[in-house]
Amino acid sequence: MVDIGKLARSFRYAARGVARVAREEQNFRLELWAAAAVIALMFVFNLTITERSILSLAIILTLVLELMNSIFERMVDLLKPRIHHYVEDIKDIMAGTVLVASIGSLLIGILIFWPHFQRLFVR
Repeated sequence: MVDIGKLARSFRYAARGVARVAREEQNFRLELWAAAAVIALMFVFNLTITERSILSLAIILTLVLELMNSIFERMVDLLKPRIHHYVEDIKDIMAGTVLVASIGSLLIGILIFWPHFQRLFVR
């Protein structure tokens, strides 16, 4: 049997974690705004289900990686009393991971929306 109370608590804890990152991390807030804009455009333009799926996956990937970046930053910050040069490397690599995903998501968005914007503005 599913314990509804336990499940509800799990969702509450998860929401609290996402809310904390949204409150504390500027990049996550910017990515949420970008995601909202892309979702709005998905309703404005007549996109195929495949295009909507690809855009949704790009949004999810970027947001999940930003959440993971926040986790790694906090975990690595625990090592600060014994600062090791790898701490900086780990943080930079995780930030780079999010950057690569963000750029990839941007390129996907451009590839999908470009023809729709062209039809809108070039007649």
